[in-house]
Amino acid sequence: MSIKVHASGVNKPADLPPAPVTRALLSVFDKTGVLEFARGLHALGVEILSTGGTAKLLADNGVPVIEVSDYTGFPEMLDGRVKTLHPKVHGGLLARRDLPGHMQALDEHGIGRIDLLAVNLYPFQQTVARPDVTLDEAIENIDIGGPAMLRAAAKNHAGVTVVVDPADYATVLAQLQTQKAVDGPTRFGLAVKAYGHTAQYDGAVANHLSAIATSGEKAPLPRTLTLQFEQVQPMRYGENPHQHAAFYREATPAAGSLATFHQLQGKALSYNNIADADAAWECVKSFEQTACVIIKHANPCGVAVGDTTLQAYRLAFATDPTSAFGGIIAFNRPVDGDTAQALSKQFVEVLLAPGFSEDALAIMKGKPNVRLLEIPMAHASNRLDLKRVGGGLLVQAPDEHRLQASALKVVTERQPTPRQLADLLFAWQVCHYVKSNAIVYCNNGQTLGIGAGQMSRVDSARIASIKAENAGLDLRGSVVASDAFFPFRDGLDVVVDAGATAVIQPGGSMRDQEVIDAANERDVCMVFTGVRHFRH
Repeated sequence: MSIKVHASGVNKPADLPPAPVTRALLSVFDKTGVLEFARGLHALGVEILSTGGTAKLLADNGVPVIEVSDYTGFPEMLDGRVKTLHPKVHGGLLARRDLPGHMQALDEHGIGRIDLLAVNLYPFQQTVARPDVTLDEAIENIDIGGPAMLRAAAKNHAGVTVVVDPADYATVLAQLQTQKAVDGPTRFGLAVKAYGHTAQYDGAVANHLSAIATSGEKAPLPRTLTLQFEQVQPMRYGENPHQHAAFYREATPAAGSLATFHQLQGKALSYNNIADADAAWECVKSFEQTACVIIKHANPCGVAVGDTTLQAYRLAFATDPTSAFGGIIAFNRPVDGDTAQALSKQFVEVLLAPGFSEDALAIMKGKPNVRLLEIPMAHASNRLDLKRVGGGLLVQAPDEHRLQASALKVVTERQPTPRQLADLLFAWQVCHYVKSNAIVYCNNGQTLGIGAGQMSRVDSARIASIKAENAGLDLRGSVVASDAFFPFRDGLDVVVDAGATAVIQPGGSMRDQEVIDAANERDVCMVFTGVRHFRH
């Protein structure tokens, strides 16, 4: 197979000359704005071709339109599966305007040029998102003609304008109204968008179908995984200045996820800012009570709940004032003026909340370098948890387990008091967001000491107690959480020596009985969760 390459002299989008539009084909599932777009095109003398529901909408509203079947002289068939798959459509889209041979072929076969294509596709993703969707329904929502036309028009963007997003109608129409043509850079950008649209669509089809076994059962993860993310912003560098970086977002990010943020003030977010902000937001939005989370290097260094955002902030800050310097702070309630006033006295990199009062915004304007992020509060999680490894990708469902008090198993002679039980659940919730090995001391809805990311659990326990001592916090009467089981009694002895009187841990070790016996010997309460929260 040989591929002919034409020396057109086009090396960059700016080289492309403006392209006029005399004929357009509009065939959209999402009809947002298409009527106004068609009216604008008609007012400019553009002939409009269309199909099905789009043609009916335009005709019913007085826009002159030619059905594609009338244009091609070939009726729609196979329940609409074949209507635009015709040389008069694809020839009109694919013919190069700068090649006399192509133009001559169009004339010989009575094919007119189609200079603009507006198409968006059947709602495959919305259809298969339904838990009761059948395989037949999924198959019938696989668009064939639409992607074929989009690819054809996008390939020939040197002479054709292709639009997949209703948000782009206004830009195209404005250029046609002012300069009677669409400029080259705009057509190139729209073509790239079209290929992204079809790639995402095909990826969704492959993901869904490859999760279905021959028995008809649907697996939790597909055999072929296709992902697509859109670049939100380039960054000066990544984790370190010698690394290139950019921030990408899913086309439809989960509600309430970090990617839905609106930045109210401050410098552009860095790679590390976003990574830490995500850790803070995921932790703080997991609490029902008013909460504050302070993050440093992806780990909580202070978490607390309180009656107000100010109280929660002061308690969280008291856990580790040294680490909180230059940290990321998140609230699950709108920030008021009193809280902003307290925050203004601290060096903060990023501040996240579902809202800020006018007083808070006025106060934070005095700290212009603080990045303020407003994020709508919602509890949806990412659909998949991804981790890149050399030559591959680890994929898992997100860790959304929320422990209920009824699921706890008391394994010691001493029972937890109601206050201890509340603190144990709080400590466990914080522990969920601390890098393994994780140890978290708490009391009265406040973290007192956090040990994170150590190779040895007993070292995490020692570090957590040292952090509490350095912050001047008393661990006597505290509770402690461990994200995974204690493999030996030494870790338990460390936390009890530091003052803990109740422990929450998953259990499941070969030496569970040894640890339980140690807890009884030390006269402390211990409960098992039956689940762990490894976080690597």
